Amino acid sequence: MEESKKQSCRKKSYQKVGFELRLFVIDQIYNGQISINHASKKYGISRSSIQYWMKKYGTLEQINTGINKDKQIKKLKEKIEELEFVKEFQQDIIADMELITGVDMSKKSLPKTLADEIQKKKQDGLKENG
Repeated sequence: MEESKKQSCRKKSYQKVGFELRLFVIDQIYNGQISINHASKKYGISRSSIQYWMKKYGTLEQINTGINKDKQIKKLKEKIEELEFVKEFQQDIIADMELITGVDMSKKSLPKTLADEIQKKKQDGLKENG
């Protein structure tokens, strides 16, 4: 019985892990694909080693992803502005067409919020034109 206790308390032996695999594991953890515990079991790496790598290499990775996220946010904001402009332009055209034809196309084919915006544009257009 004494021998079985000694064996269960024995430290696991782990293999050396290359730099690329370290970064790969850290990336998976930061992206939420796996947890530290799961990575430890999957790759046969101690949790403390993974936590050490995250402290050591994580700051570099966080800096790179932070820069990429800022660029991505900037691109998305530009795209939103572009789409807002296109939406406004299309609504103006629909409002003008409804005024000319007298047919309420927007109420039949568009979501209520967009149809309401077009109705407001029509009313503004009527006020401007007298």
